[in-house]
Amino acid sequence: MNLSLLSVLSVLVQLCLSVDPCPAECRCDWDVLSVSCVGAELWPGFHSSTQEVWLVGSRLSSVPQNAFVNLLNVSHIYISEDDSLRRLERHSFHNLSRLTHIQLTGIRTLSFIDQEAFKNLPNLTYLGISNTGLTSFPTLHHIQSTQEDFILEIVENMFIQTIPANSFTGICDNALTVLLNSNGVKEIQSYAFNGSRLEEVYLHRNVDLEQIDEFAFDGVIHGPTHLDLSETQVRSLPSRGLQTIEKLRAENTWALKVLPPPSVFLHLQSAALTFPSHCCGLQLLKRWRGHTEAVFCNLTRGAREQLQGSSAALSPEYLGHYYDAPTCPTAPPQADGVFYVELATQRLTEGFDFSLCNELHADVGGPLCTPLPDALNPCEDLMSQGFLRVLVWLVSLLAISANLLVIFILLSSRQKLSVTRFLMGHLAFADFCMGTYLLLIASVDLYTHSHYYHYAIAWQTGSGCNLAGALSLFASELSVYTLTLISLQRWHAIFFAMRPDRRMRLRHAAVLMLAGWLLCVILALLPLVGVSSYQRVLLVLFYPLNSCAHPFLYVILTKAFHRDIRMLLSRVGLCQWRAHLY
Repeated sequence: MNLSLLSVLSVLVQLCLSVDPCPAECRCDWDVLSVSCVGAELWPGFHSSTQEVWLVGSRLSSVPQNAFVNLLNVSHIYISEDDSLRRLERHSFHNLSRLTHIQLTGIRTLSFIDQEAFKNLPNLTYLGISNTGLTSFPTLHHIQSTQEDFILEIVENMFIQTIPANSFTGICDNALTVLLNSNGVKEIQSYAFNGSRLEEVYLHRNVDLEQIDEFAFDGVIHGPTHLDLSETQVRSLPSRGLQTIEKLRAENTWALKVLPPPSVFLHLQSAALTFPSHCCGLQLLKRWRGHTEAVFCNLTRGAREQLQGSSAALSPEYLGHYYDAPTCPTAPPQADGVFYVELATQRLTEGFDFSLCNELHADVGGPLCTPLPDALNPCEDLMSQGFLRVLVWLVSLLAISANLLVIFILLSSRQKLSVTRFLMGHLAFADFCMGTYLLLIASVDLYTHSHYYHYAIAWQTGSGCNLAGALSLFASELSVYTLTLISLQRWHAIFFAMRPDRRMRLRHAAVLMLAGWLLCVILALLPLVGVSSYQRVLLVLFYPLNSCAHPFLYVILTKAFHRDIRMLLSRVGLCQWRAHLY
């Protein structure tokens, strides 16, 4: 019986479809009730039973009013890769009770969307507008969806620069996920998310976004729980409206140097940030939760229990006088003492969120945060150990004073300046620079003692750290380079000991040192302009160069070493004739 009924219905559908054939320039798949039109020049006449509409590369200038009005069963509409479509007229998508998905993508000529283009779409769960020519955020107040978990995806629209107030009011009555990544947004104005129930808000890769107004999230009914600001230029976060944030992402957000007070992130569970020092601040959030609030919770709860225990013995008049509580003529028909205890403790705990007291027992580990602090990015002190702090001061002061003494003696000496003294003077200057670097680091450690994370970002992104880094790199490179020249000069002097005419002259050493200075200055300045990958090559090849060269220069290439080798071989019956000559 059921099979015959289905057969009859199938025949009826086929008869209906035969009356209205597939529109010109379209392909129809009646098994899934889908119509796909490519390059349409006129608005197609869709069959009323159509559930999916695909318009690709059409030559239409607009989506006209009530374009889909006869499609009572349509659930999905896709319009893409269109170089002619410029406008969505009033009621373009209107009163489509079964429509769940609308996607407009790759329409770079689309520059106008009427404020009532999307109206009365109660079952809509997804609206996507991507890679268009829109210059302003579309008005979506009239969608009025009643569905759970609405997803709004407005991405890769490079000409949208501002998200104005009330941009998300009226989209849906329930949870809203907003994807706004990779647009040209520069500013999010006050009350931008007013009237919405936010779940997740994605703003990553808005590379020009600098300003989020302090009141941007004011008026939000609930949320957001997830906020992503990665790869933006945001300089500060609003301290209002972020209390519900559970997951925060701000990776590669280098302009965000200061976070709001830890008390803003009361429900934060995980954070992926740019600077390790931000994680230090969030660790203090856990300390604040776990210590101060625990004490306050225990004290206030103890006070409540004590007052309630003694309320039967105290008259309302006495409690009212003690807490300056006025007499209330509408008090409930309970013991008057209990009523006044509730009033008194309410005053004591006014403004305190007692739900946090419950979290103290459930939340032990605190929020997960990356990047974690390490030896180069500590929370409290640059020098984690006391003896290390003393040692750095000792080494830096000794290096500065000793090398200054060497430079002074070499410059004030009346003896003729030799190649060796010339090179030793440059080595002393390089080591003096390294001592100055250590002194600078020791001074920063002393200044930021126990609170380094407060100053870490300002220090690491400021001129002081850049100067210290350049000085350190210059000093280390110049020291290695000078040691290499000294080694070469010693080898040259040994190898040509009997040839005074082949000695290294001062002018040769001066030319080589000038080249070394230029090289070291360039290498030290390159990281300041963002080029630093070359340092790994330096670490593998240039730094160990002395260790590799010294055995050859001072031993292996000398005649004495050759003699010792031959004498050793003669003991095992080899090279006996050469050994006899020696």
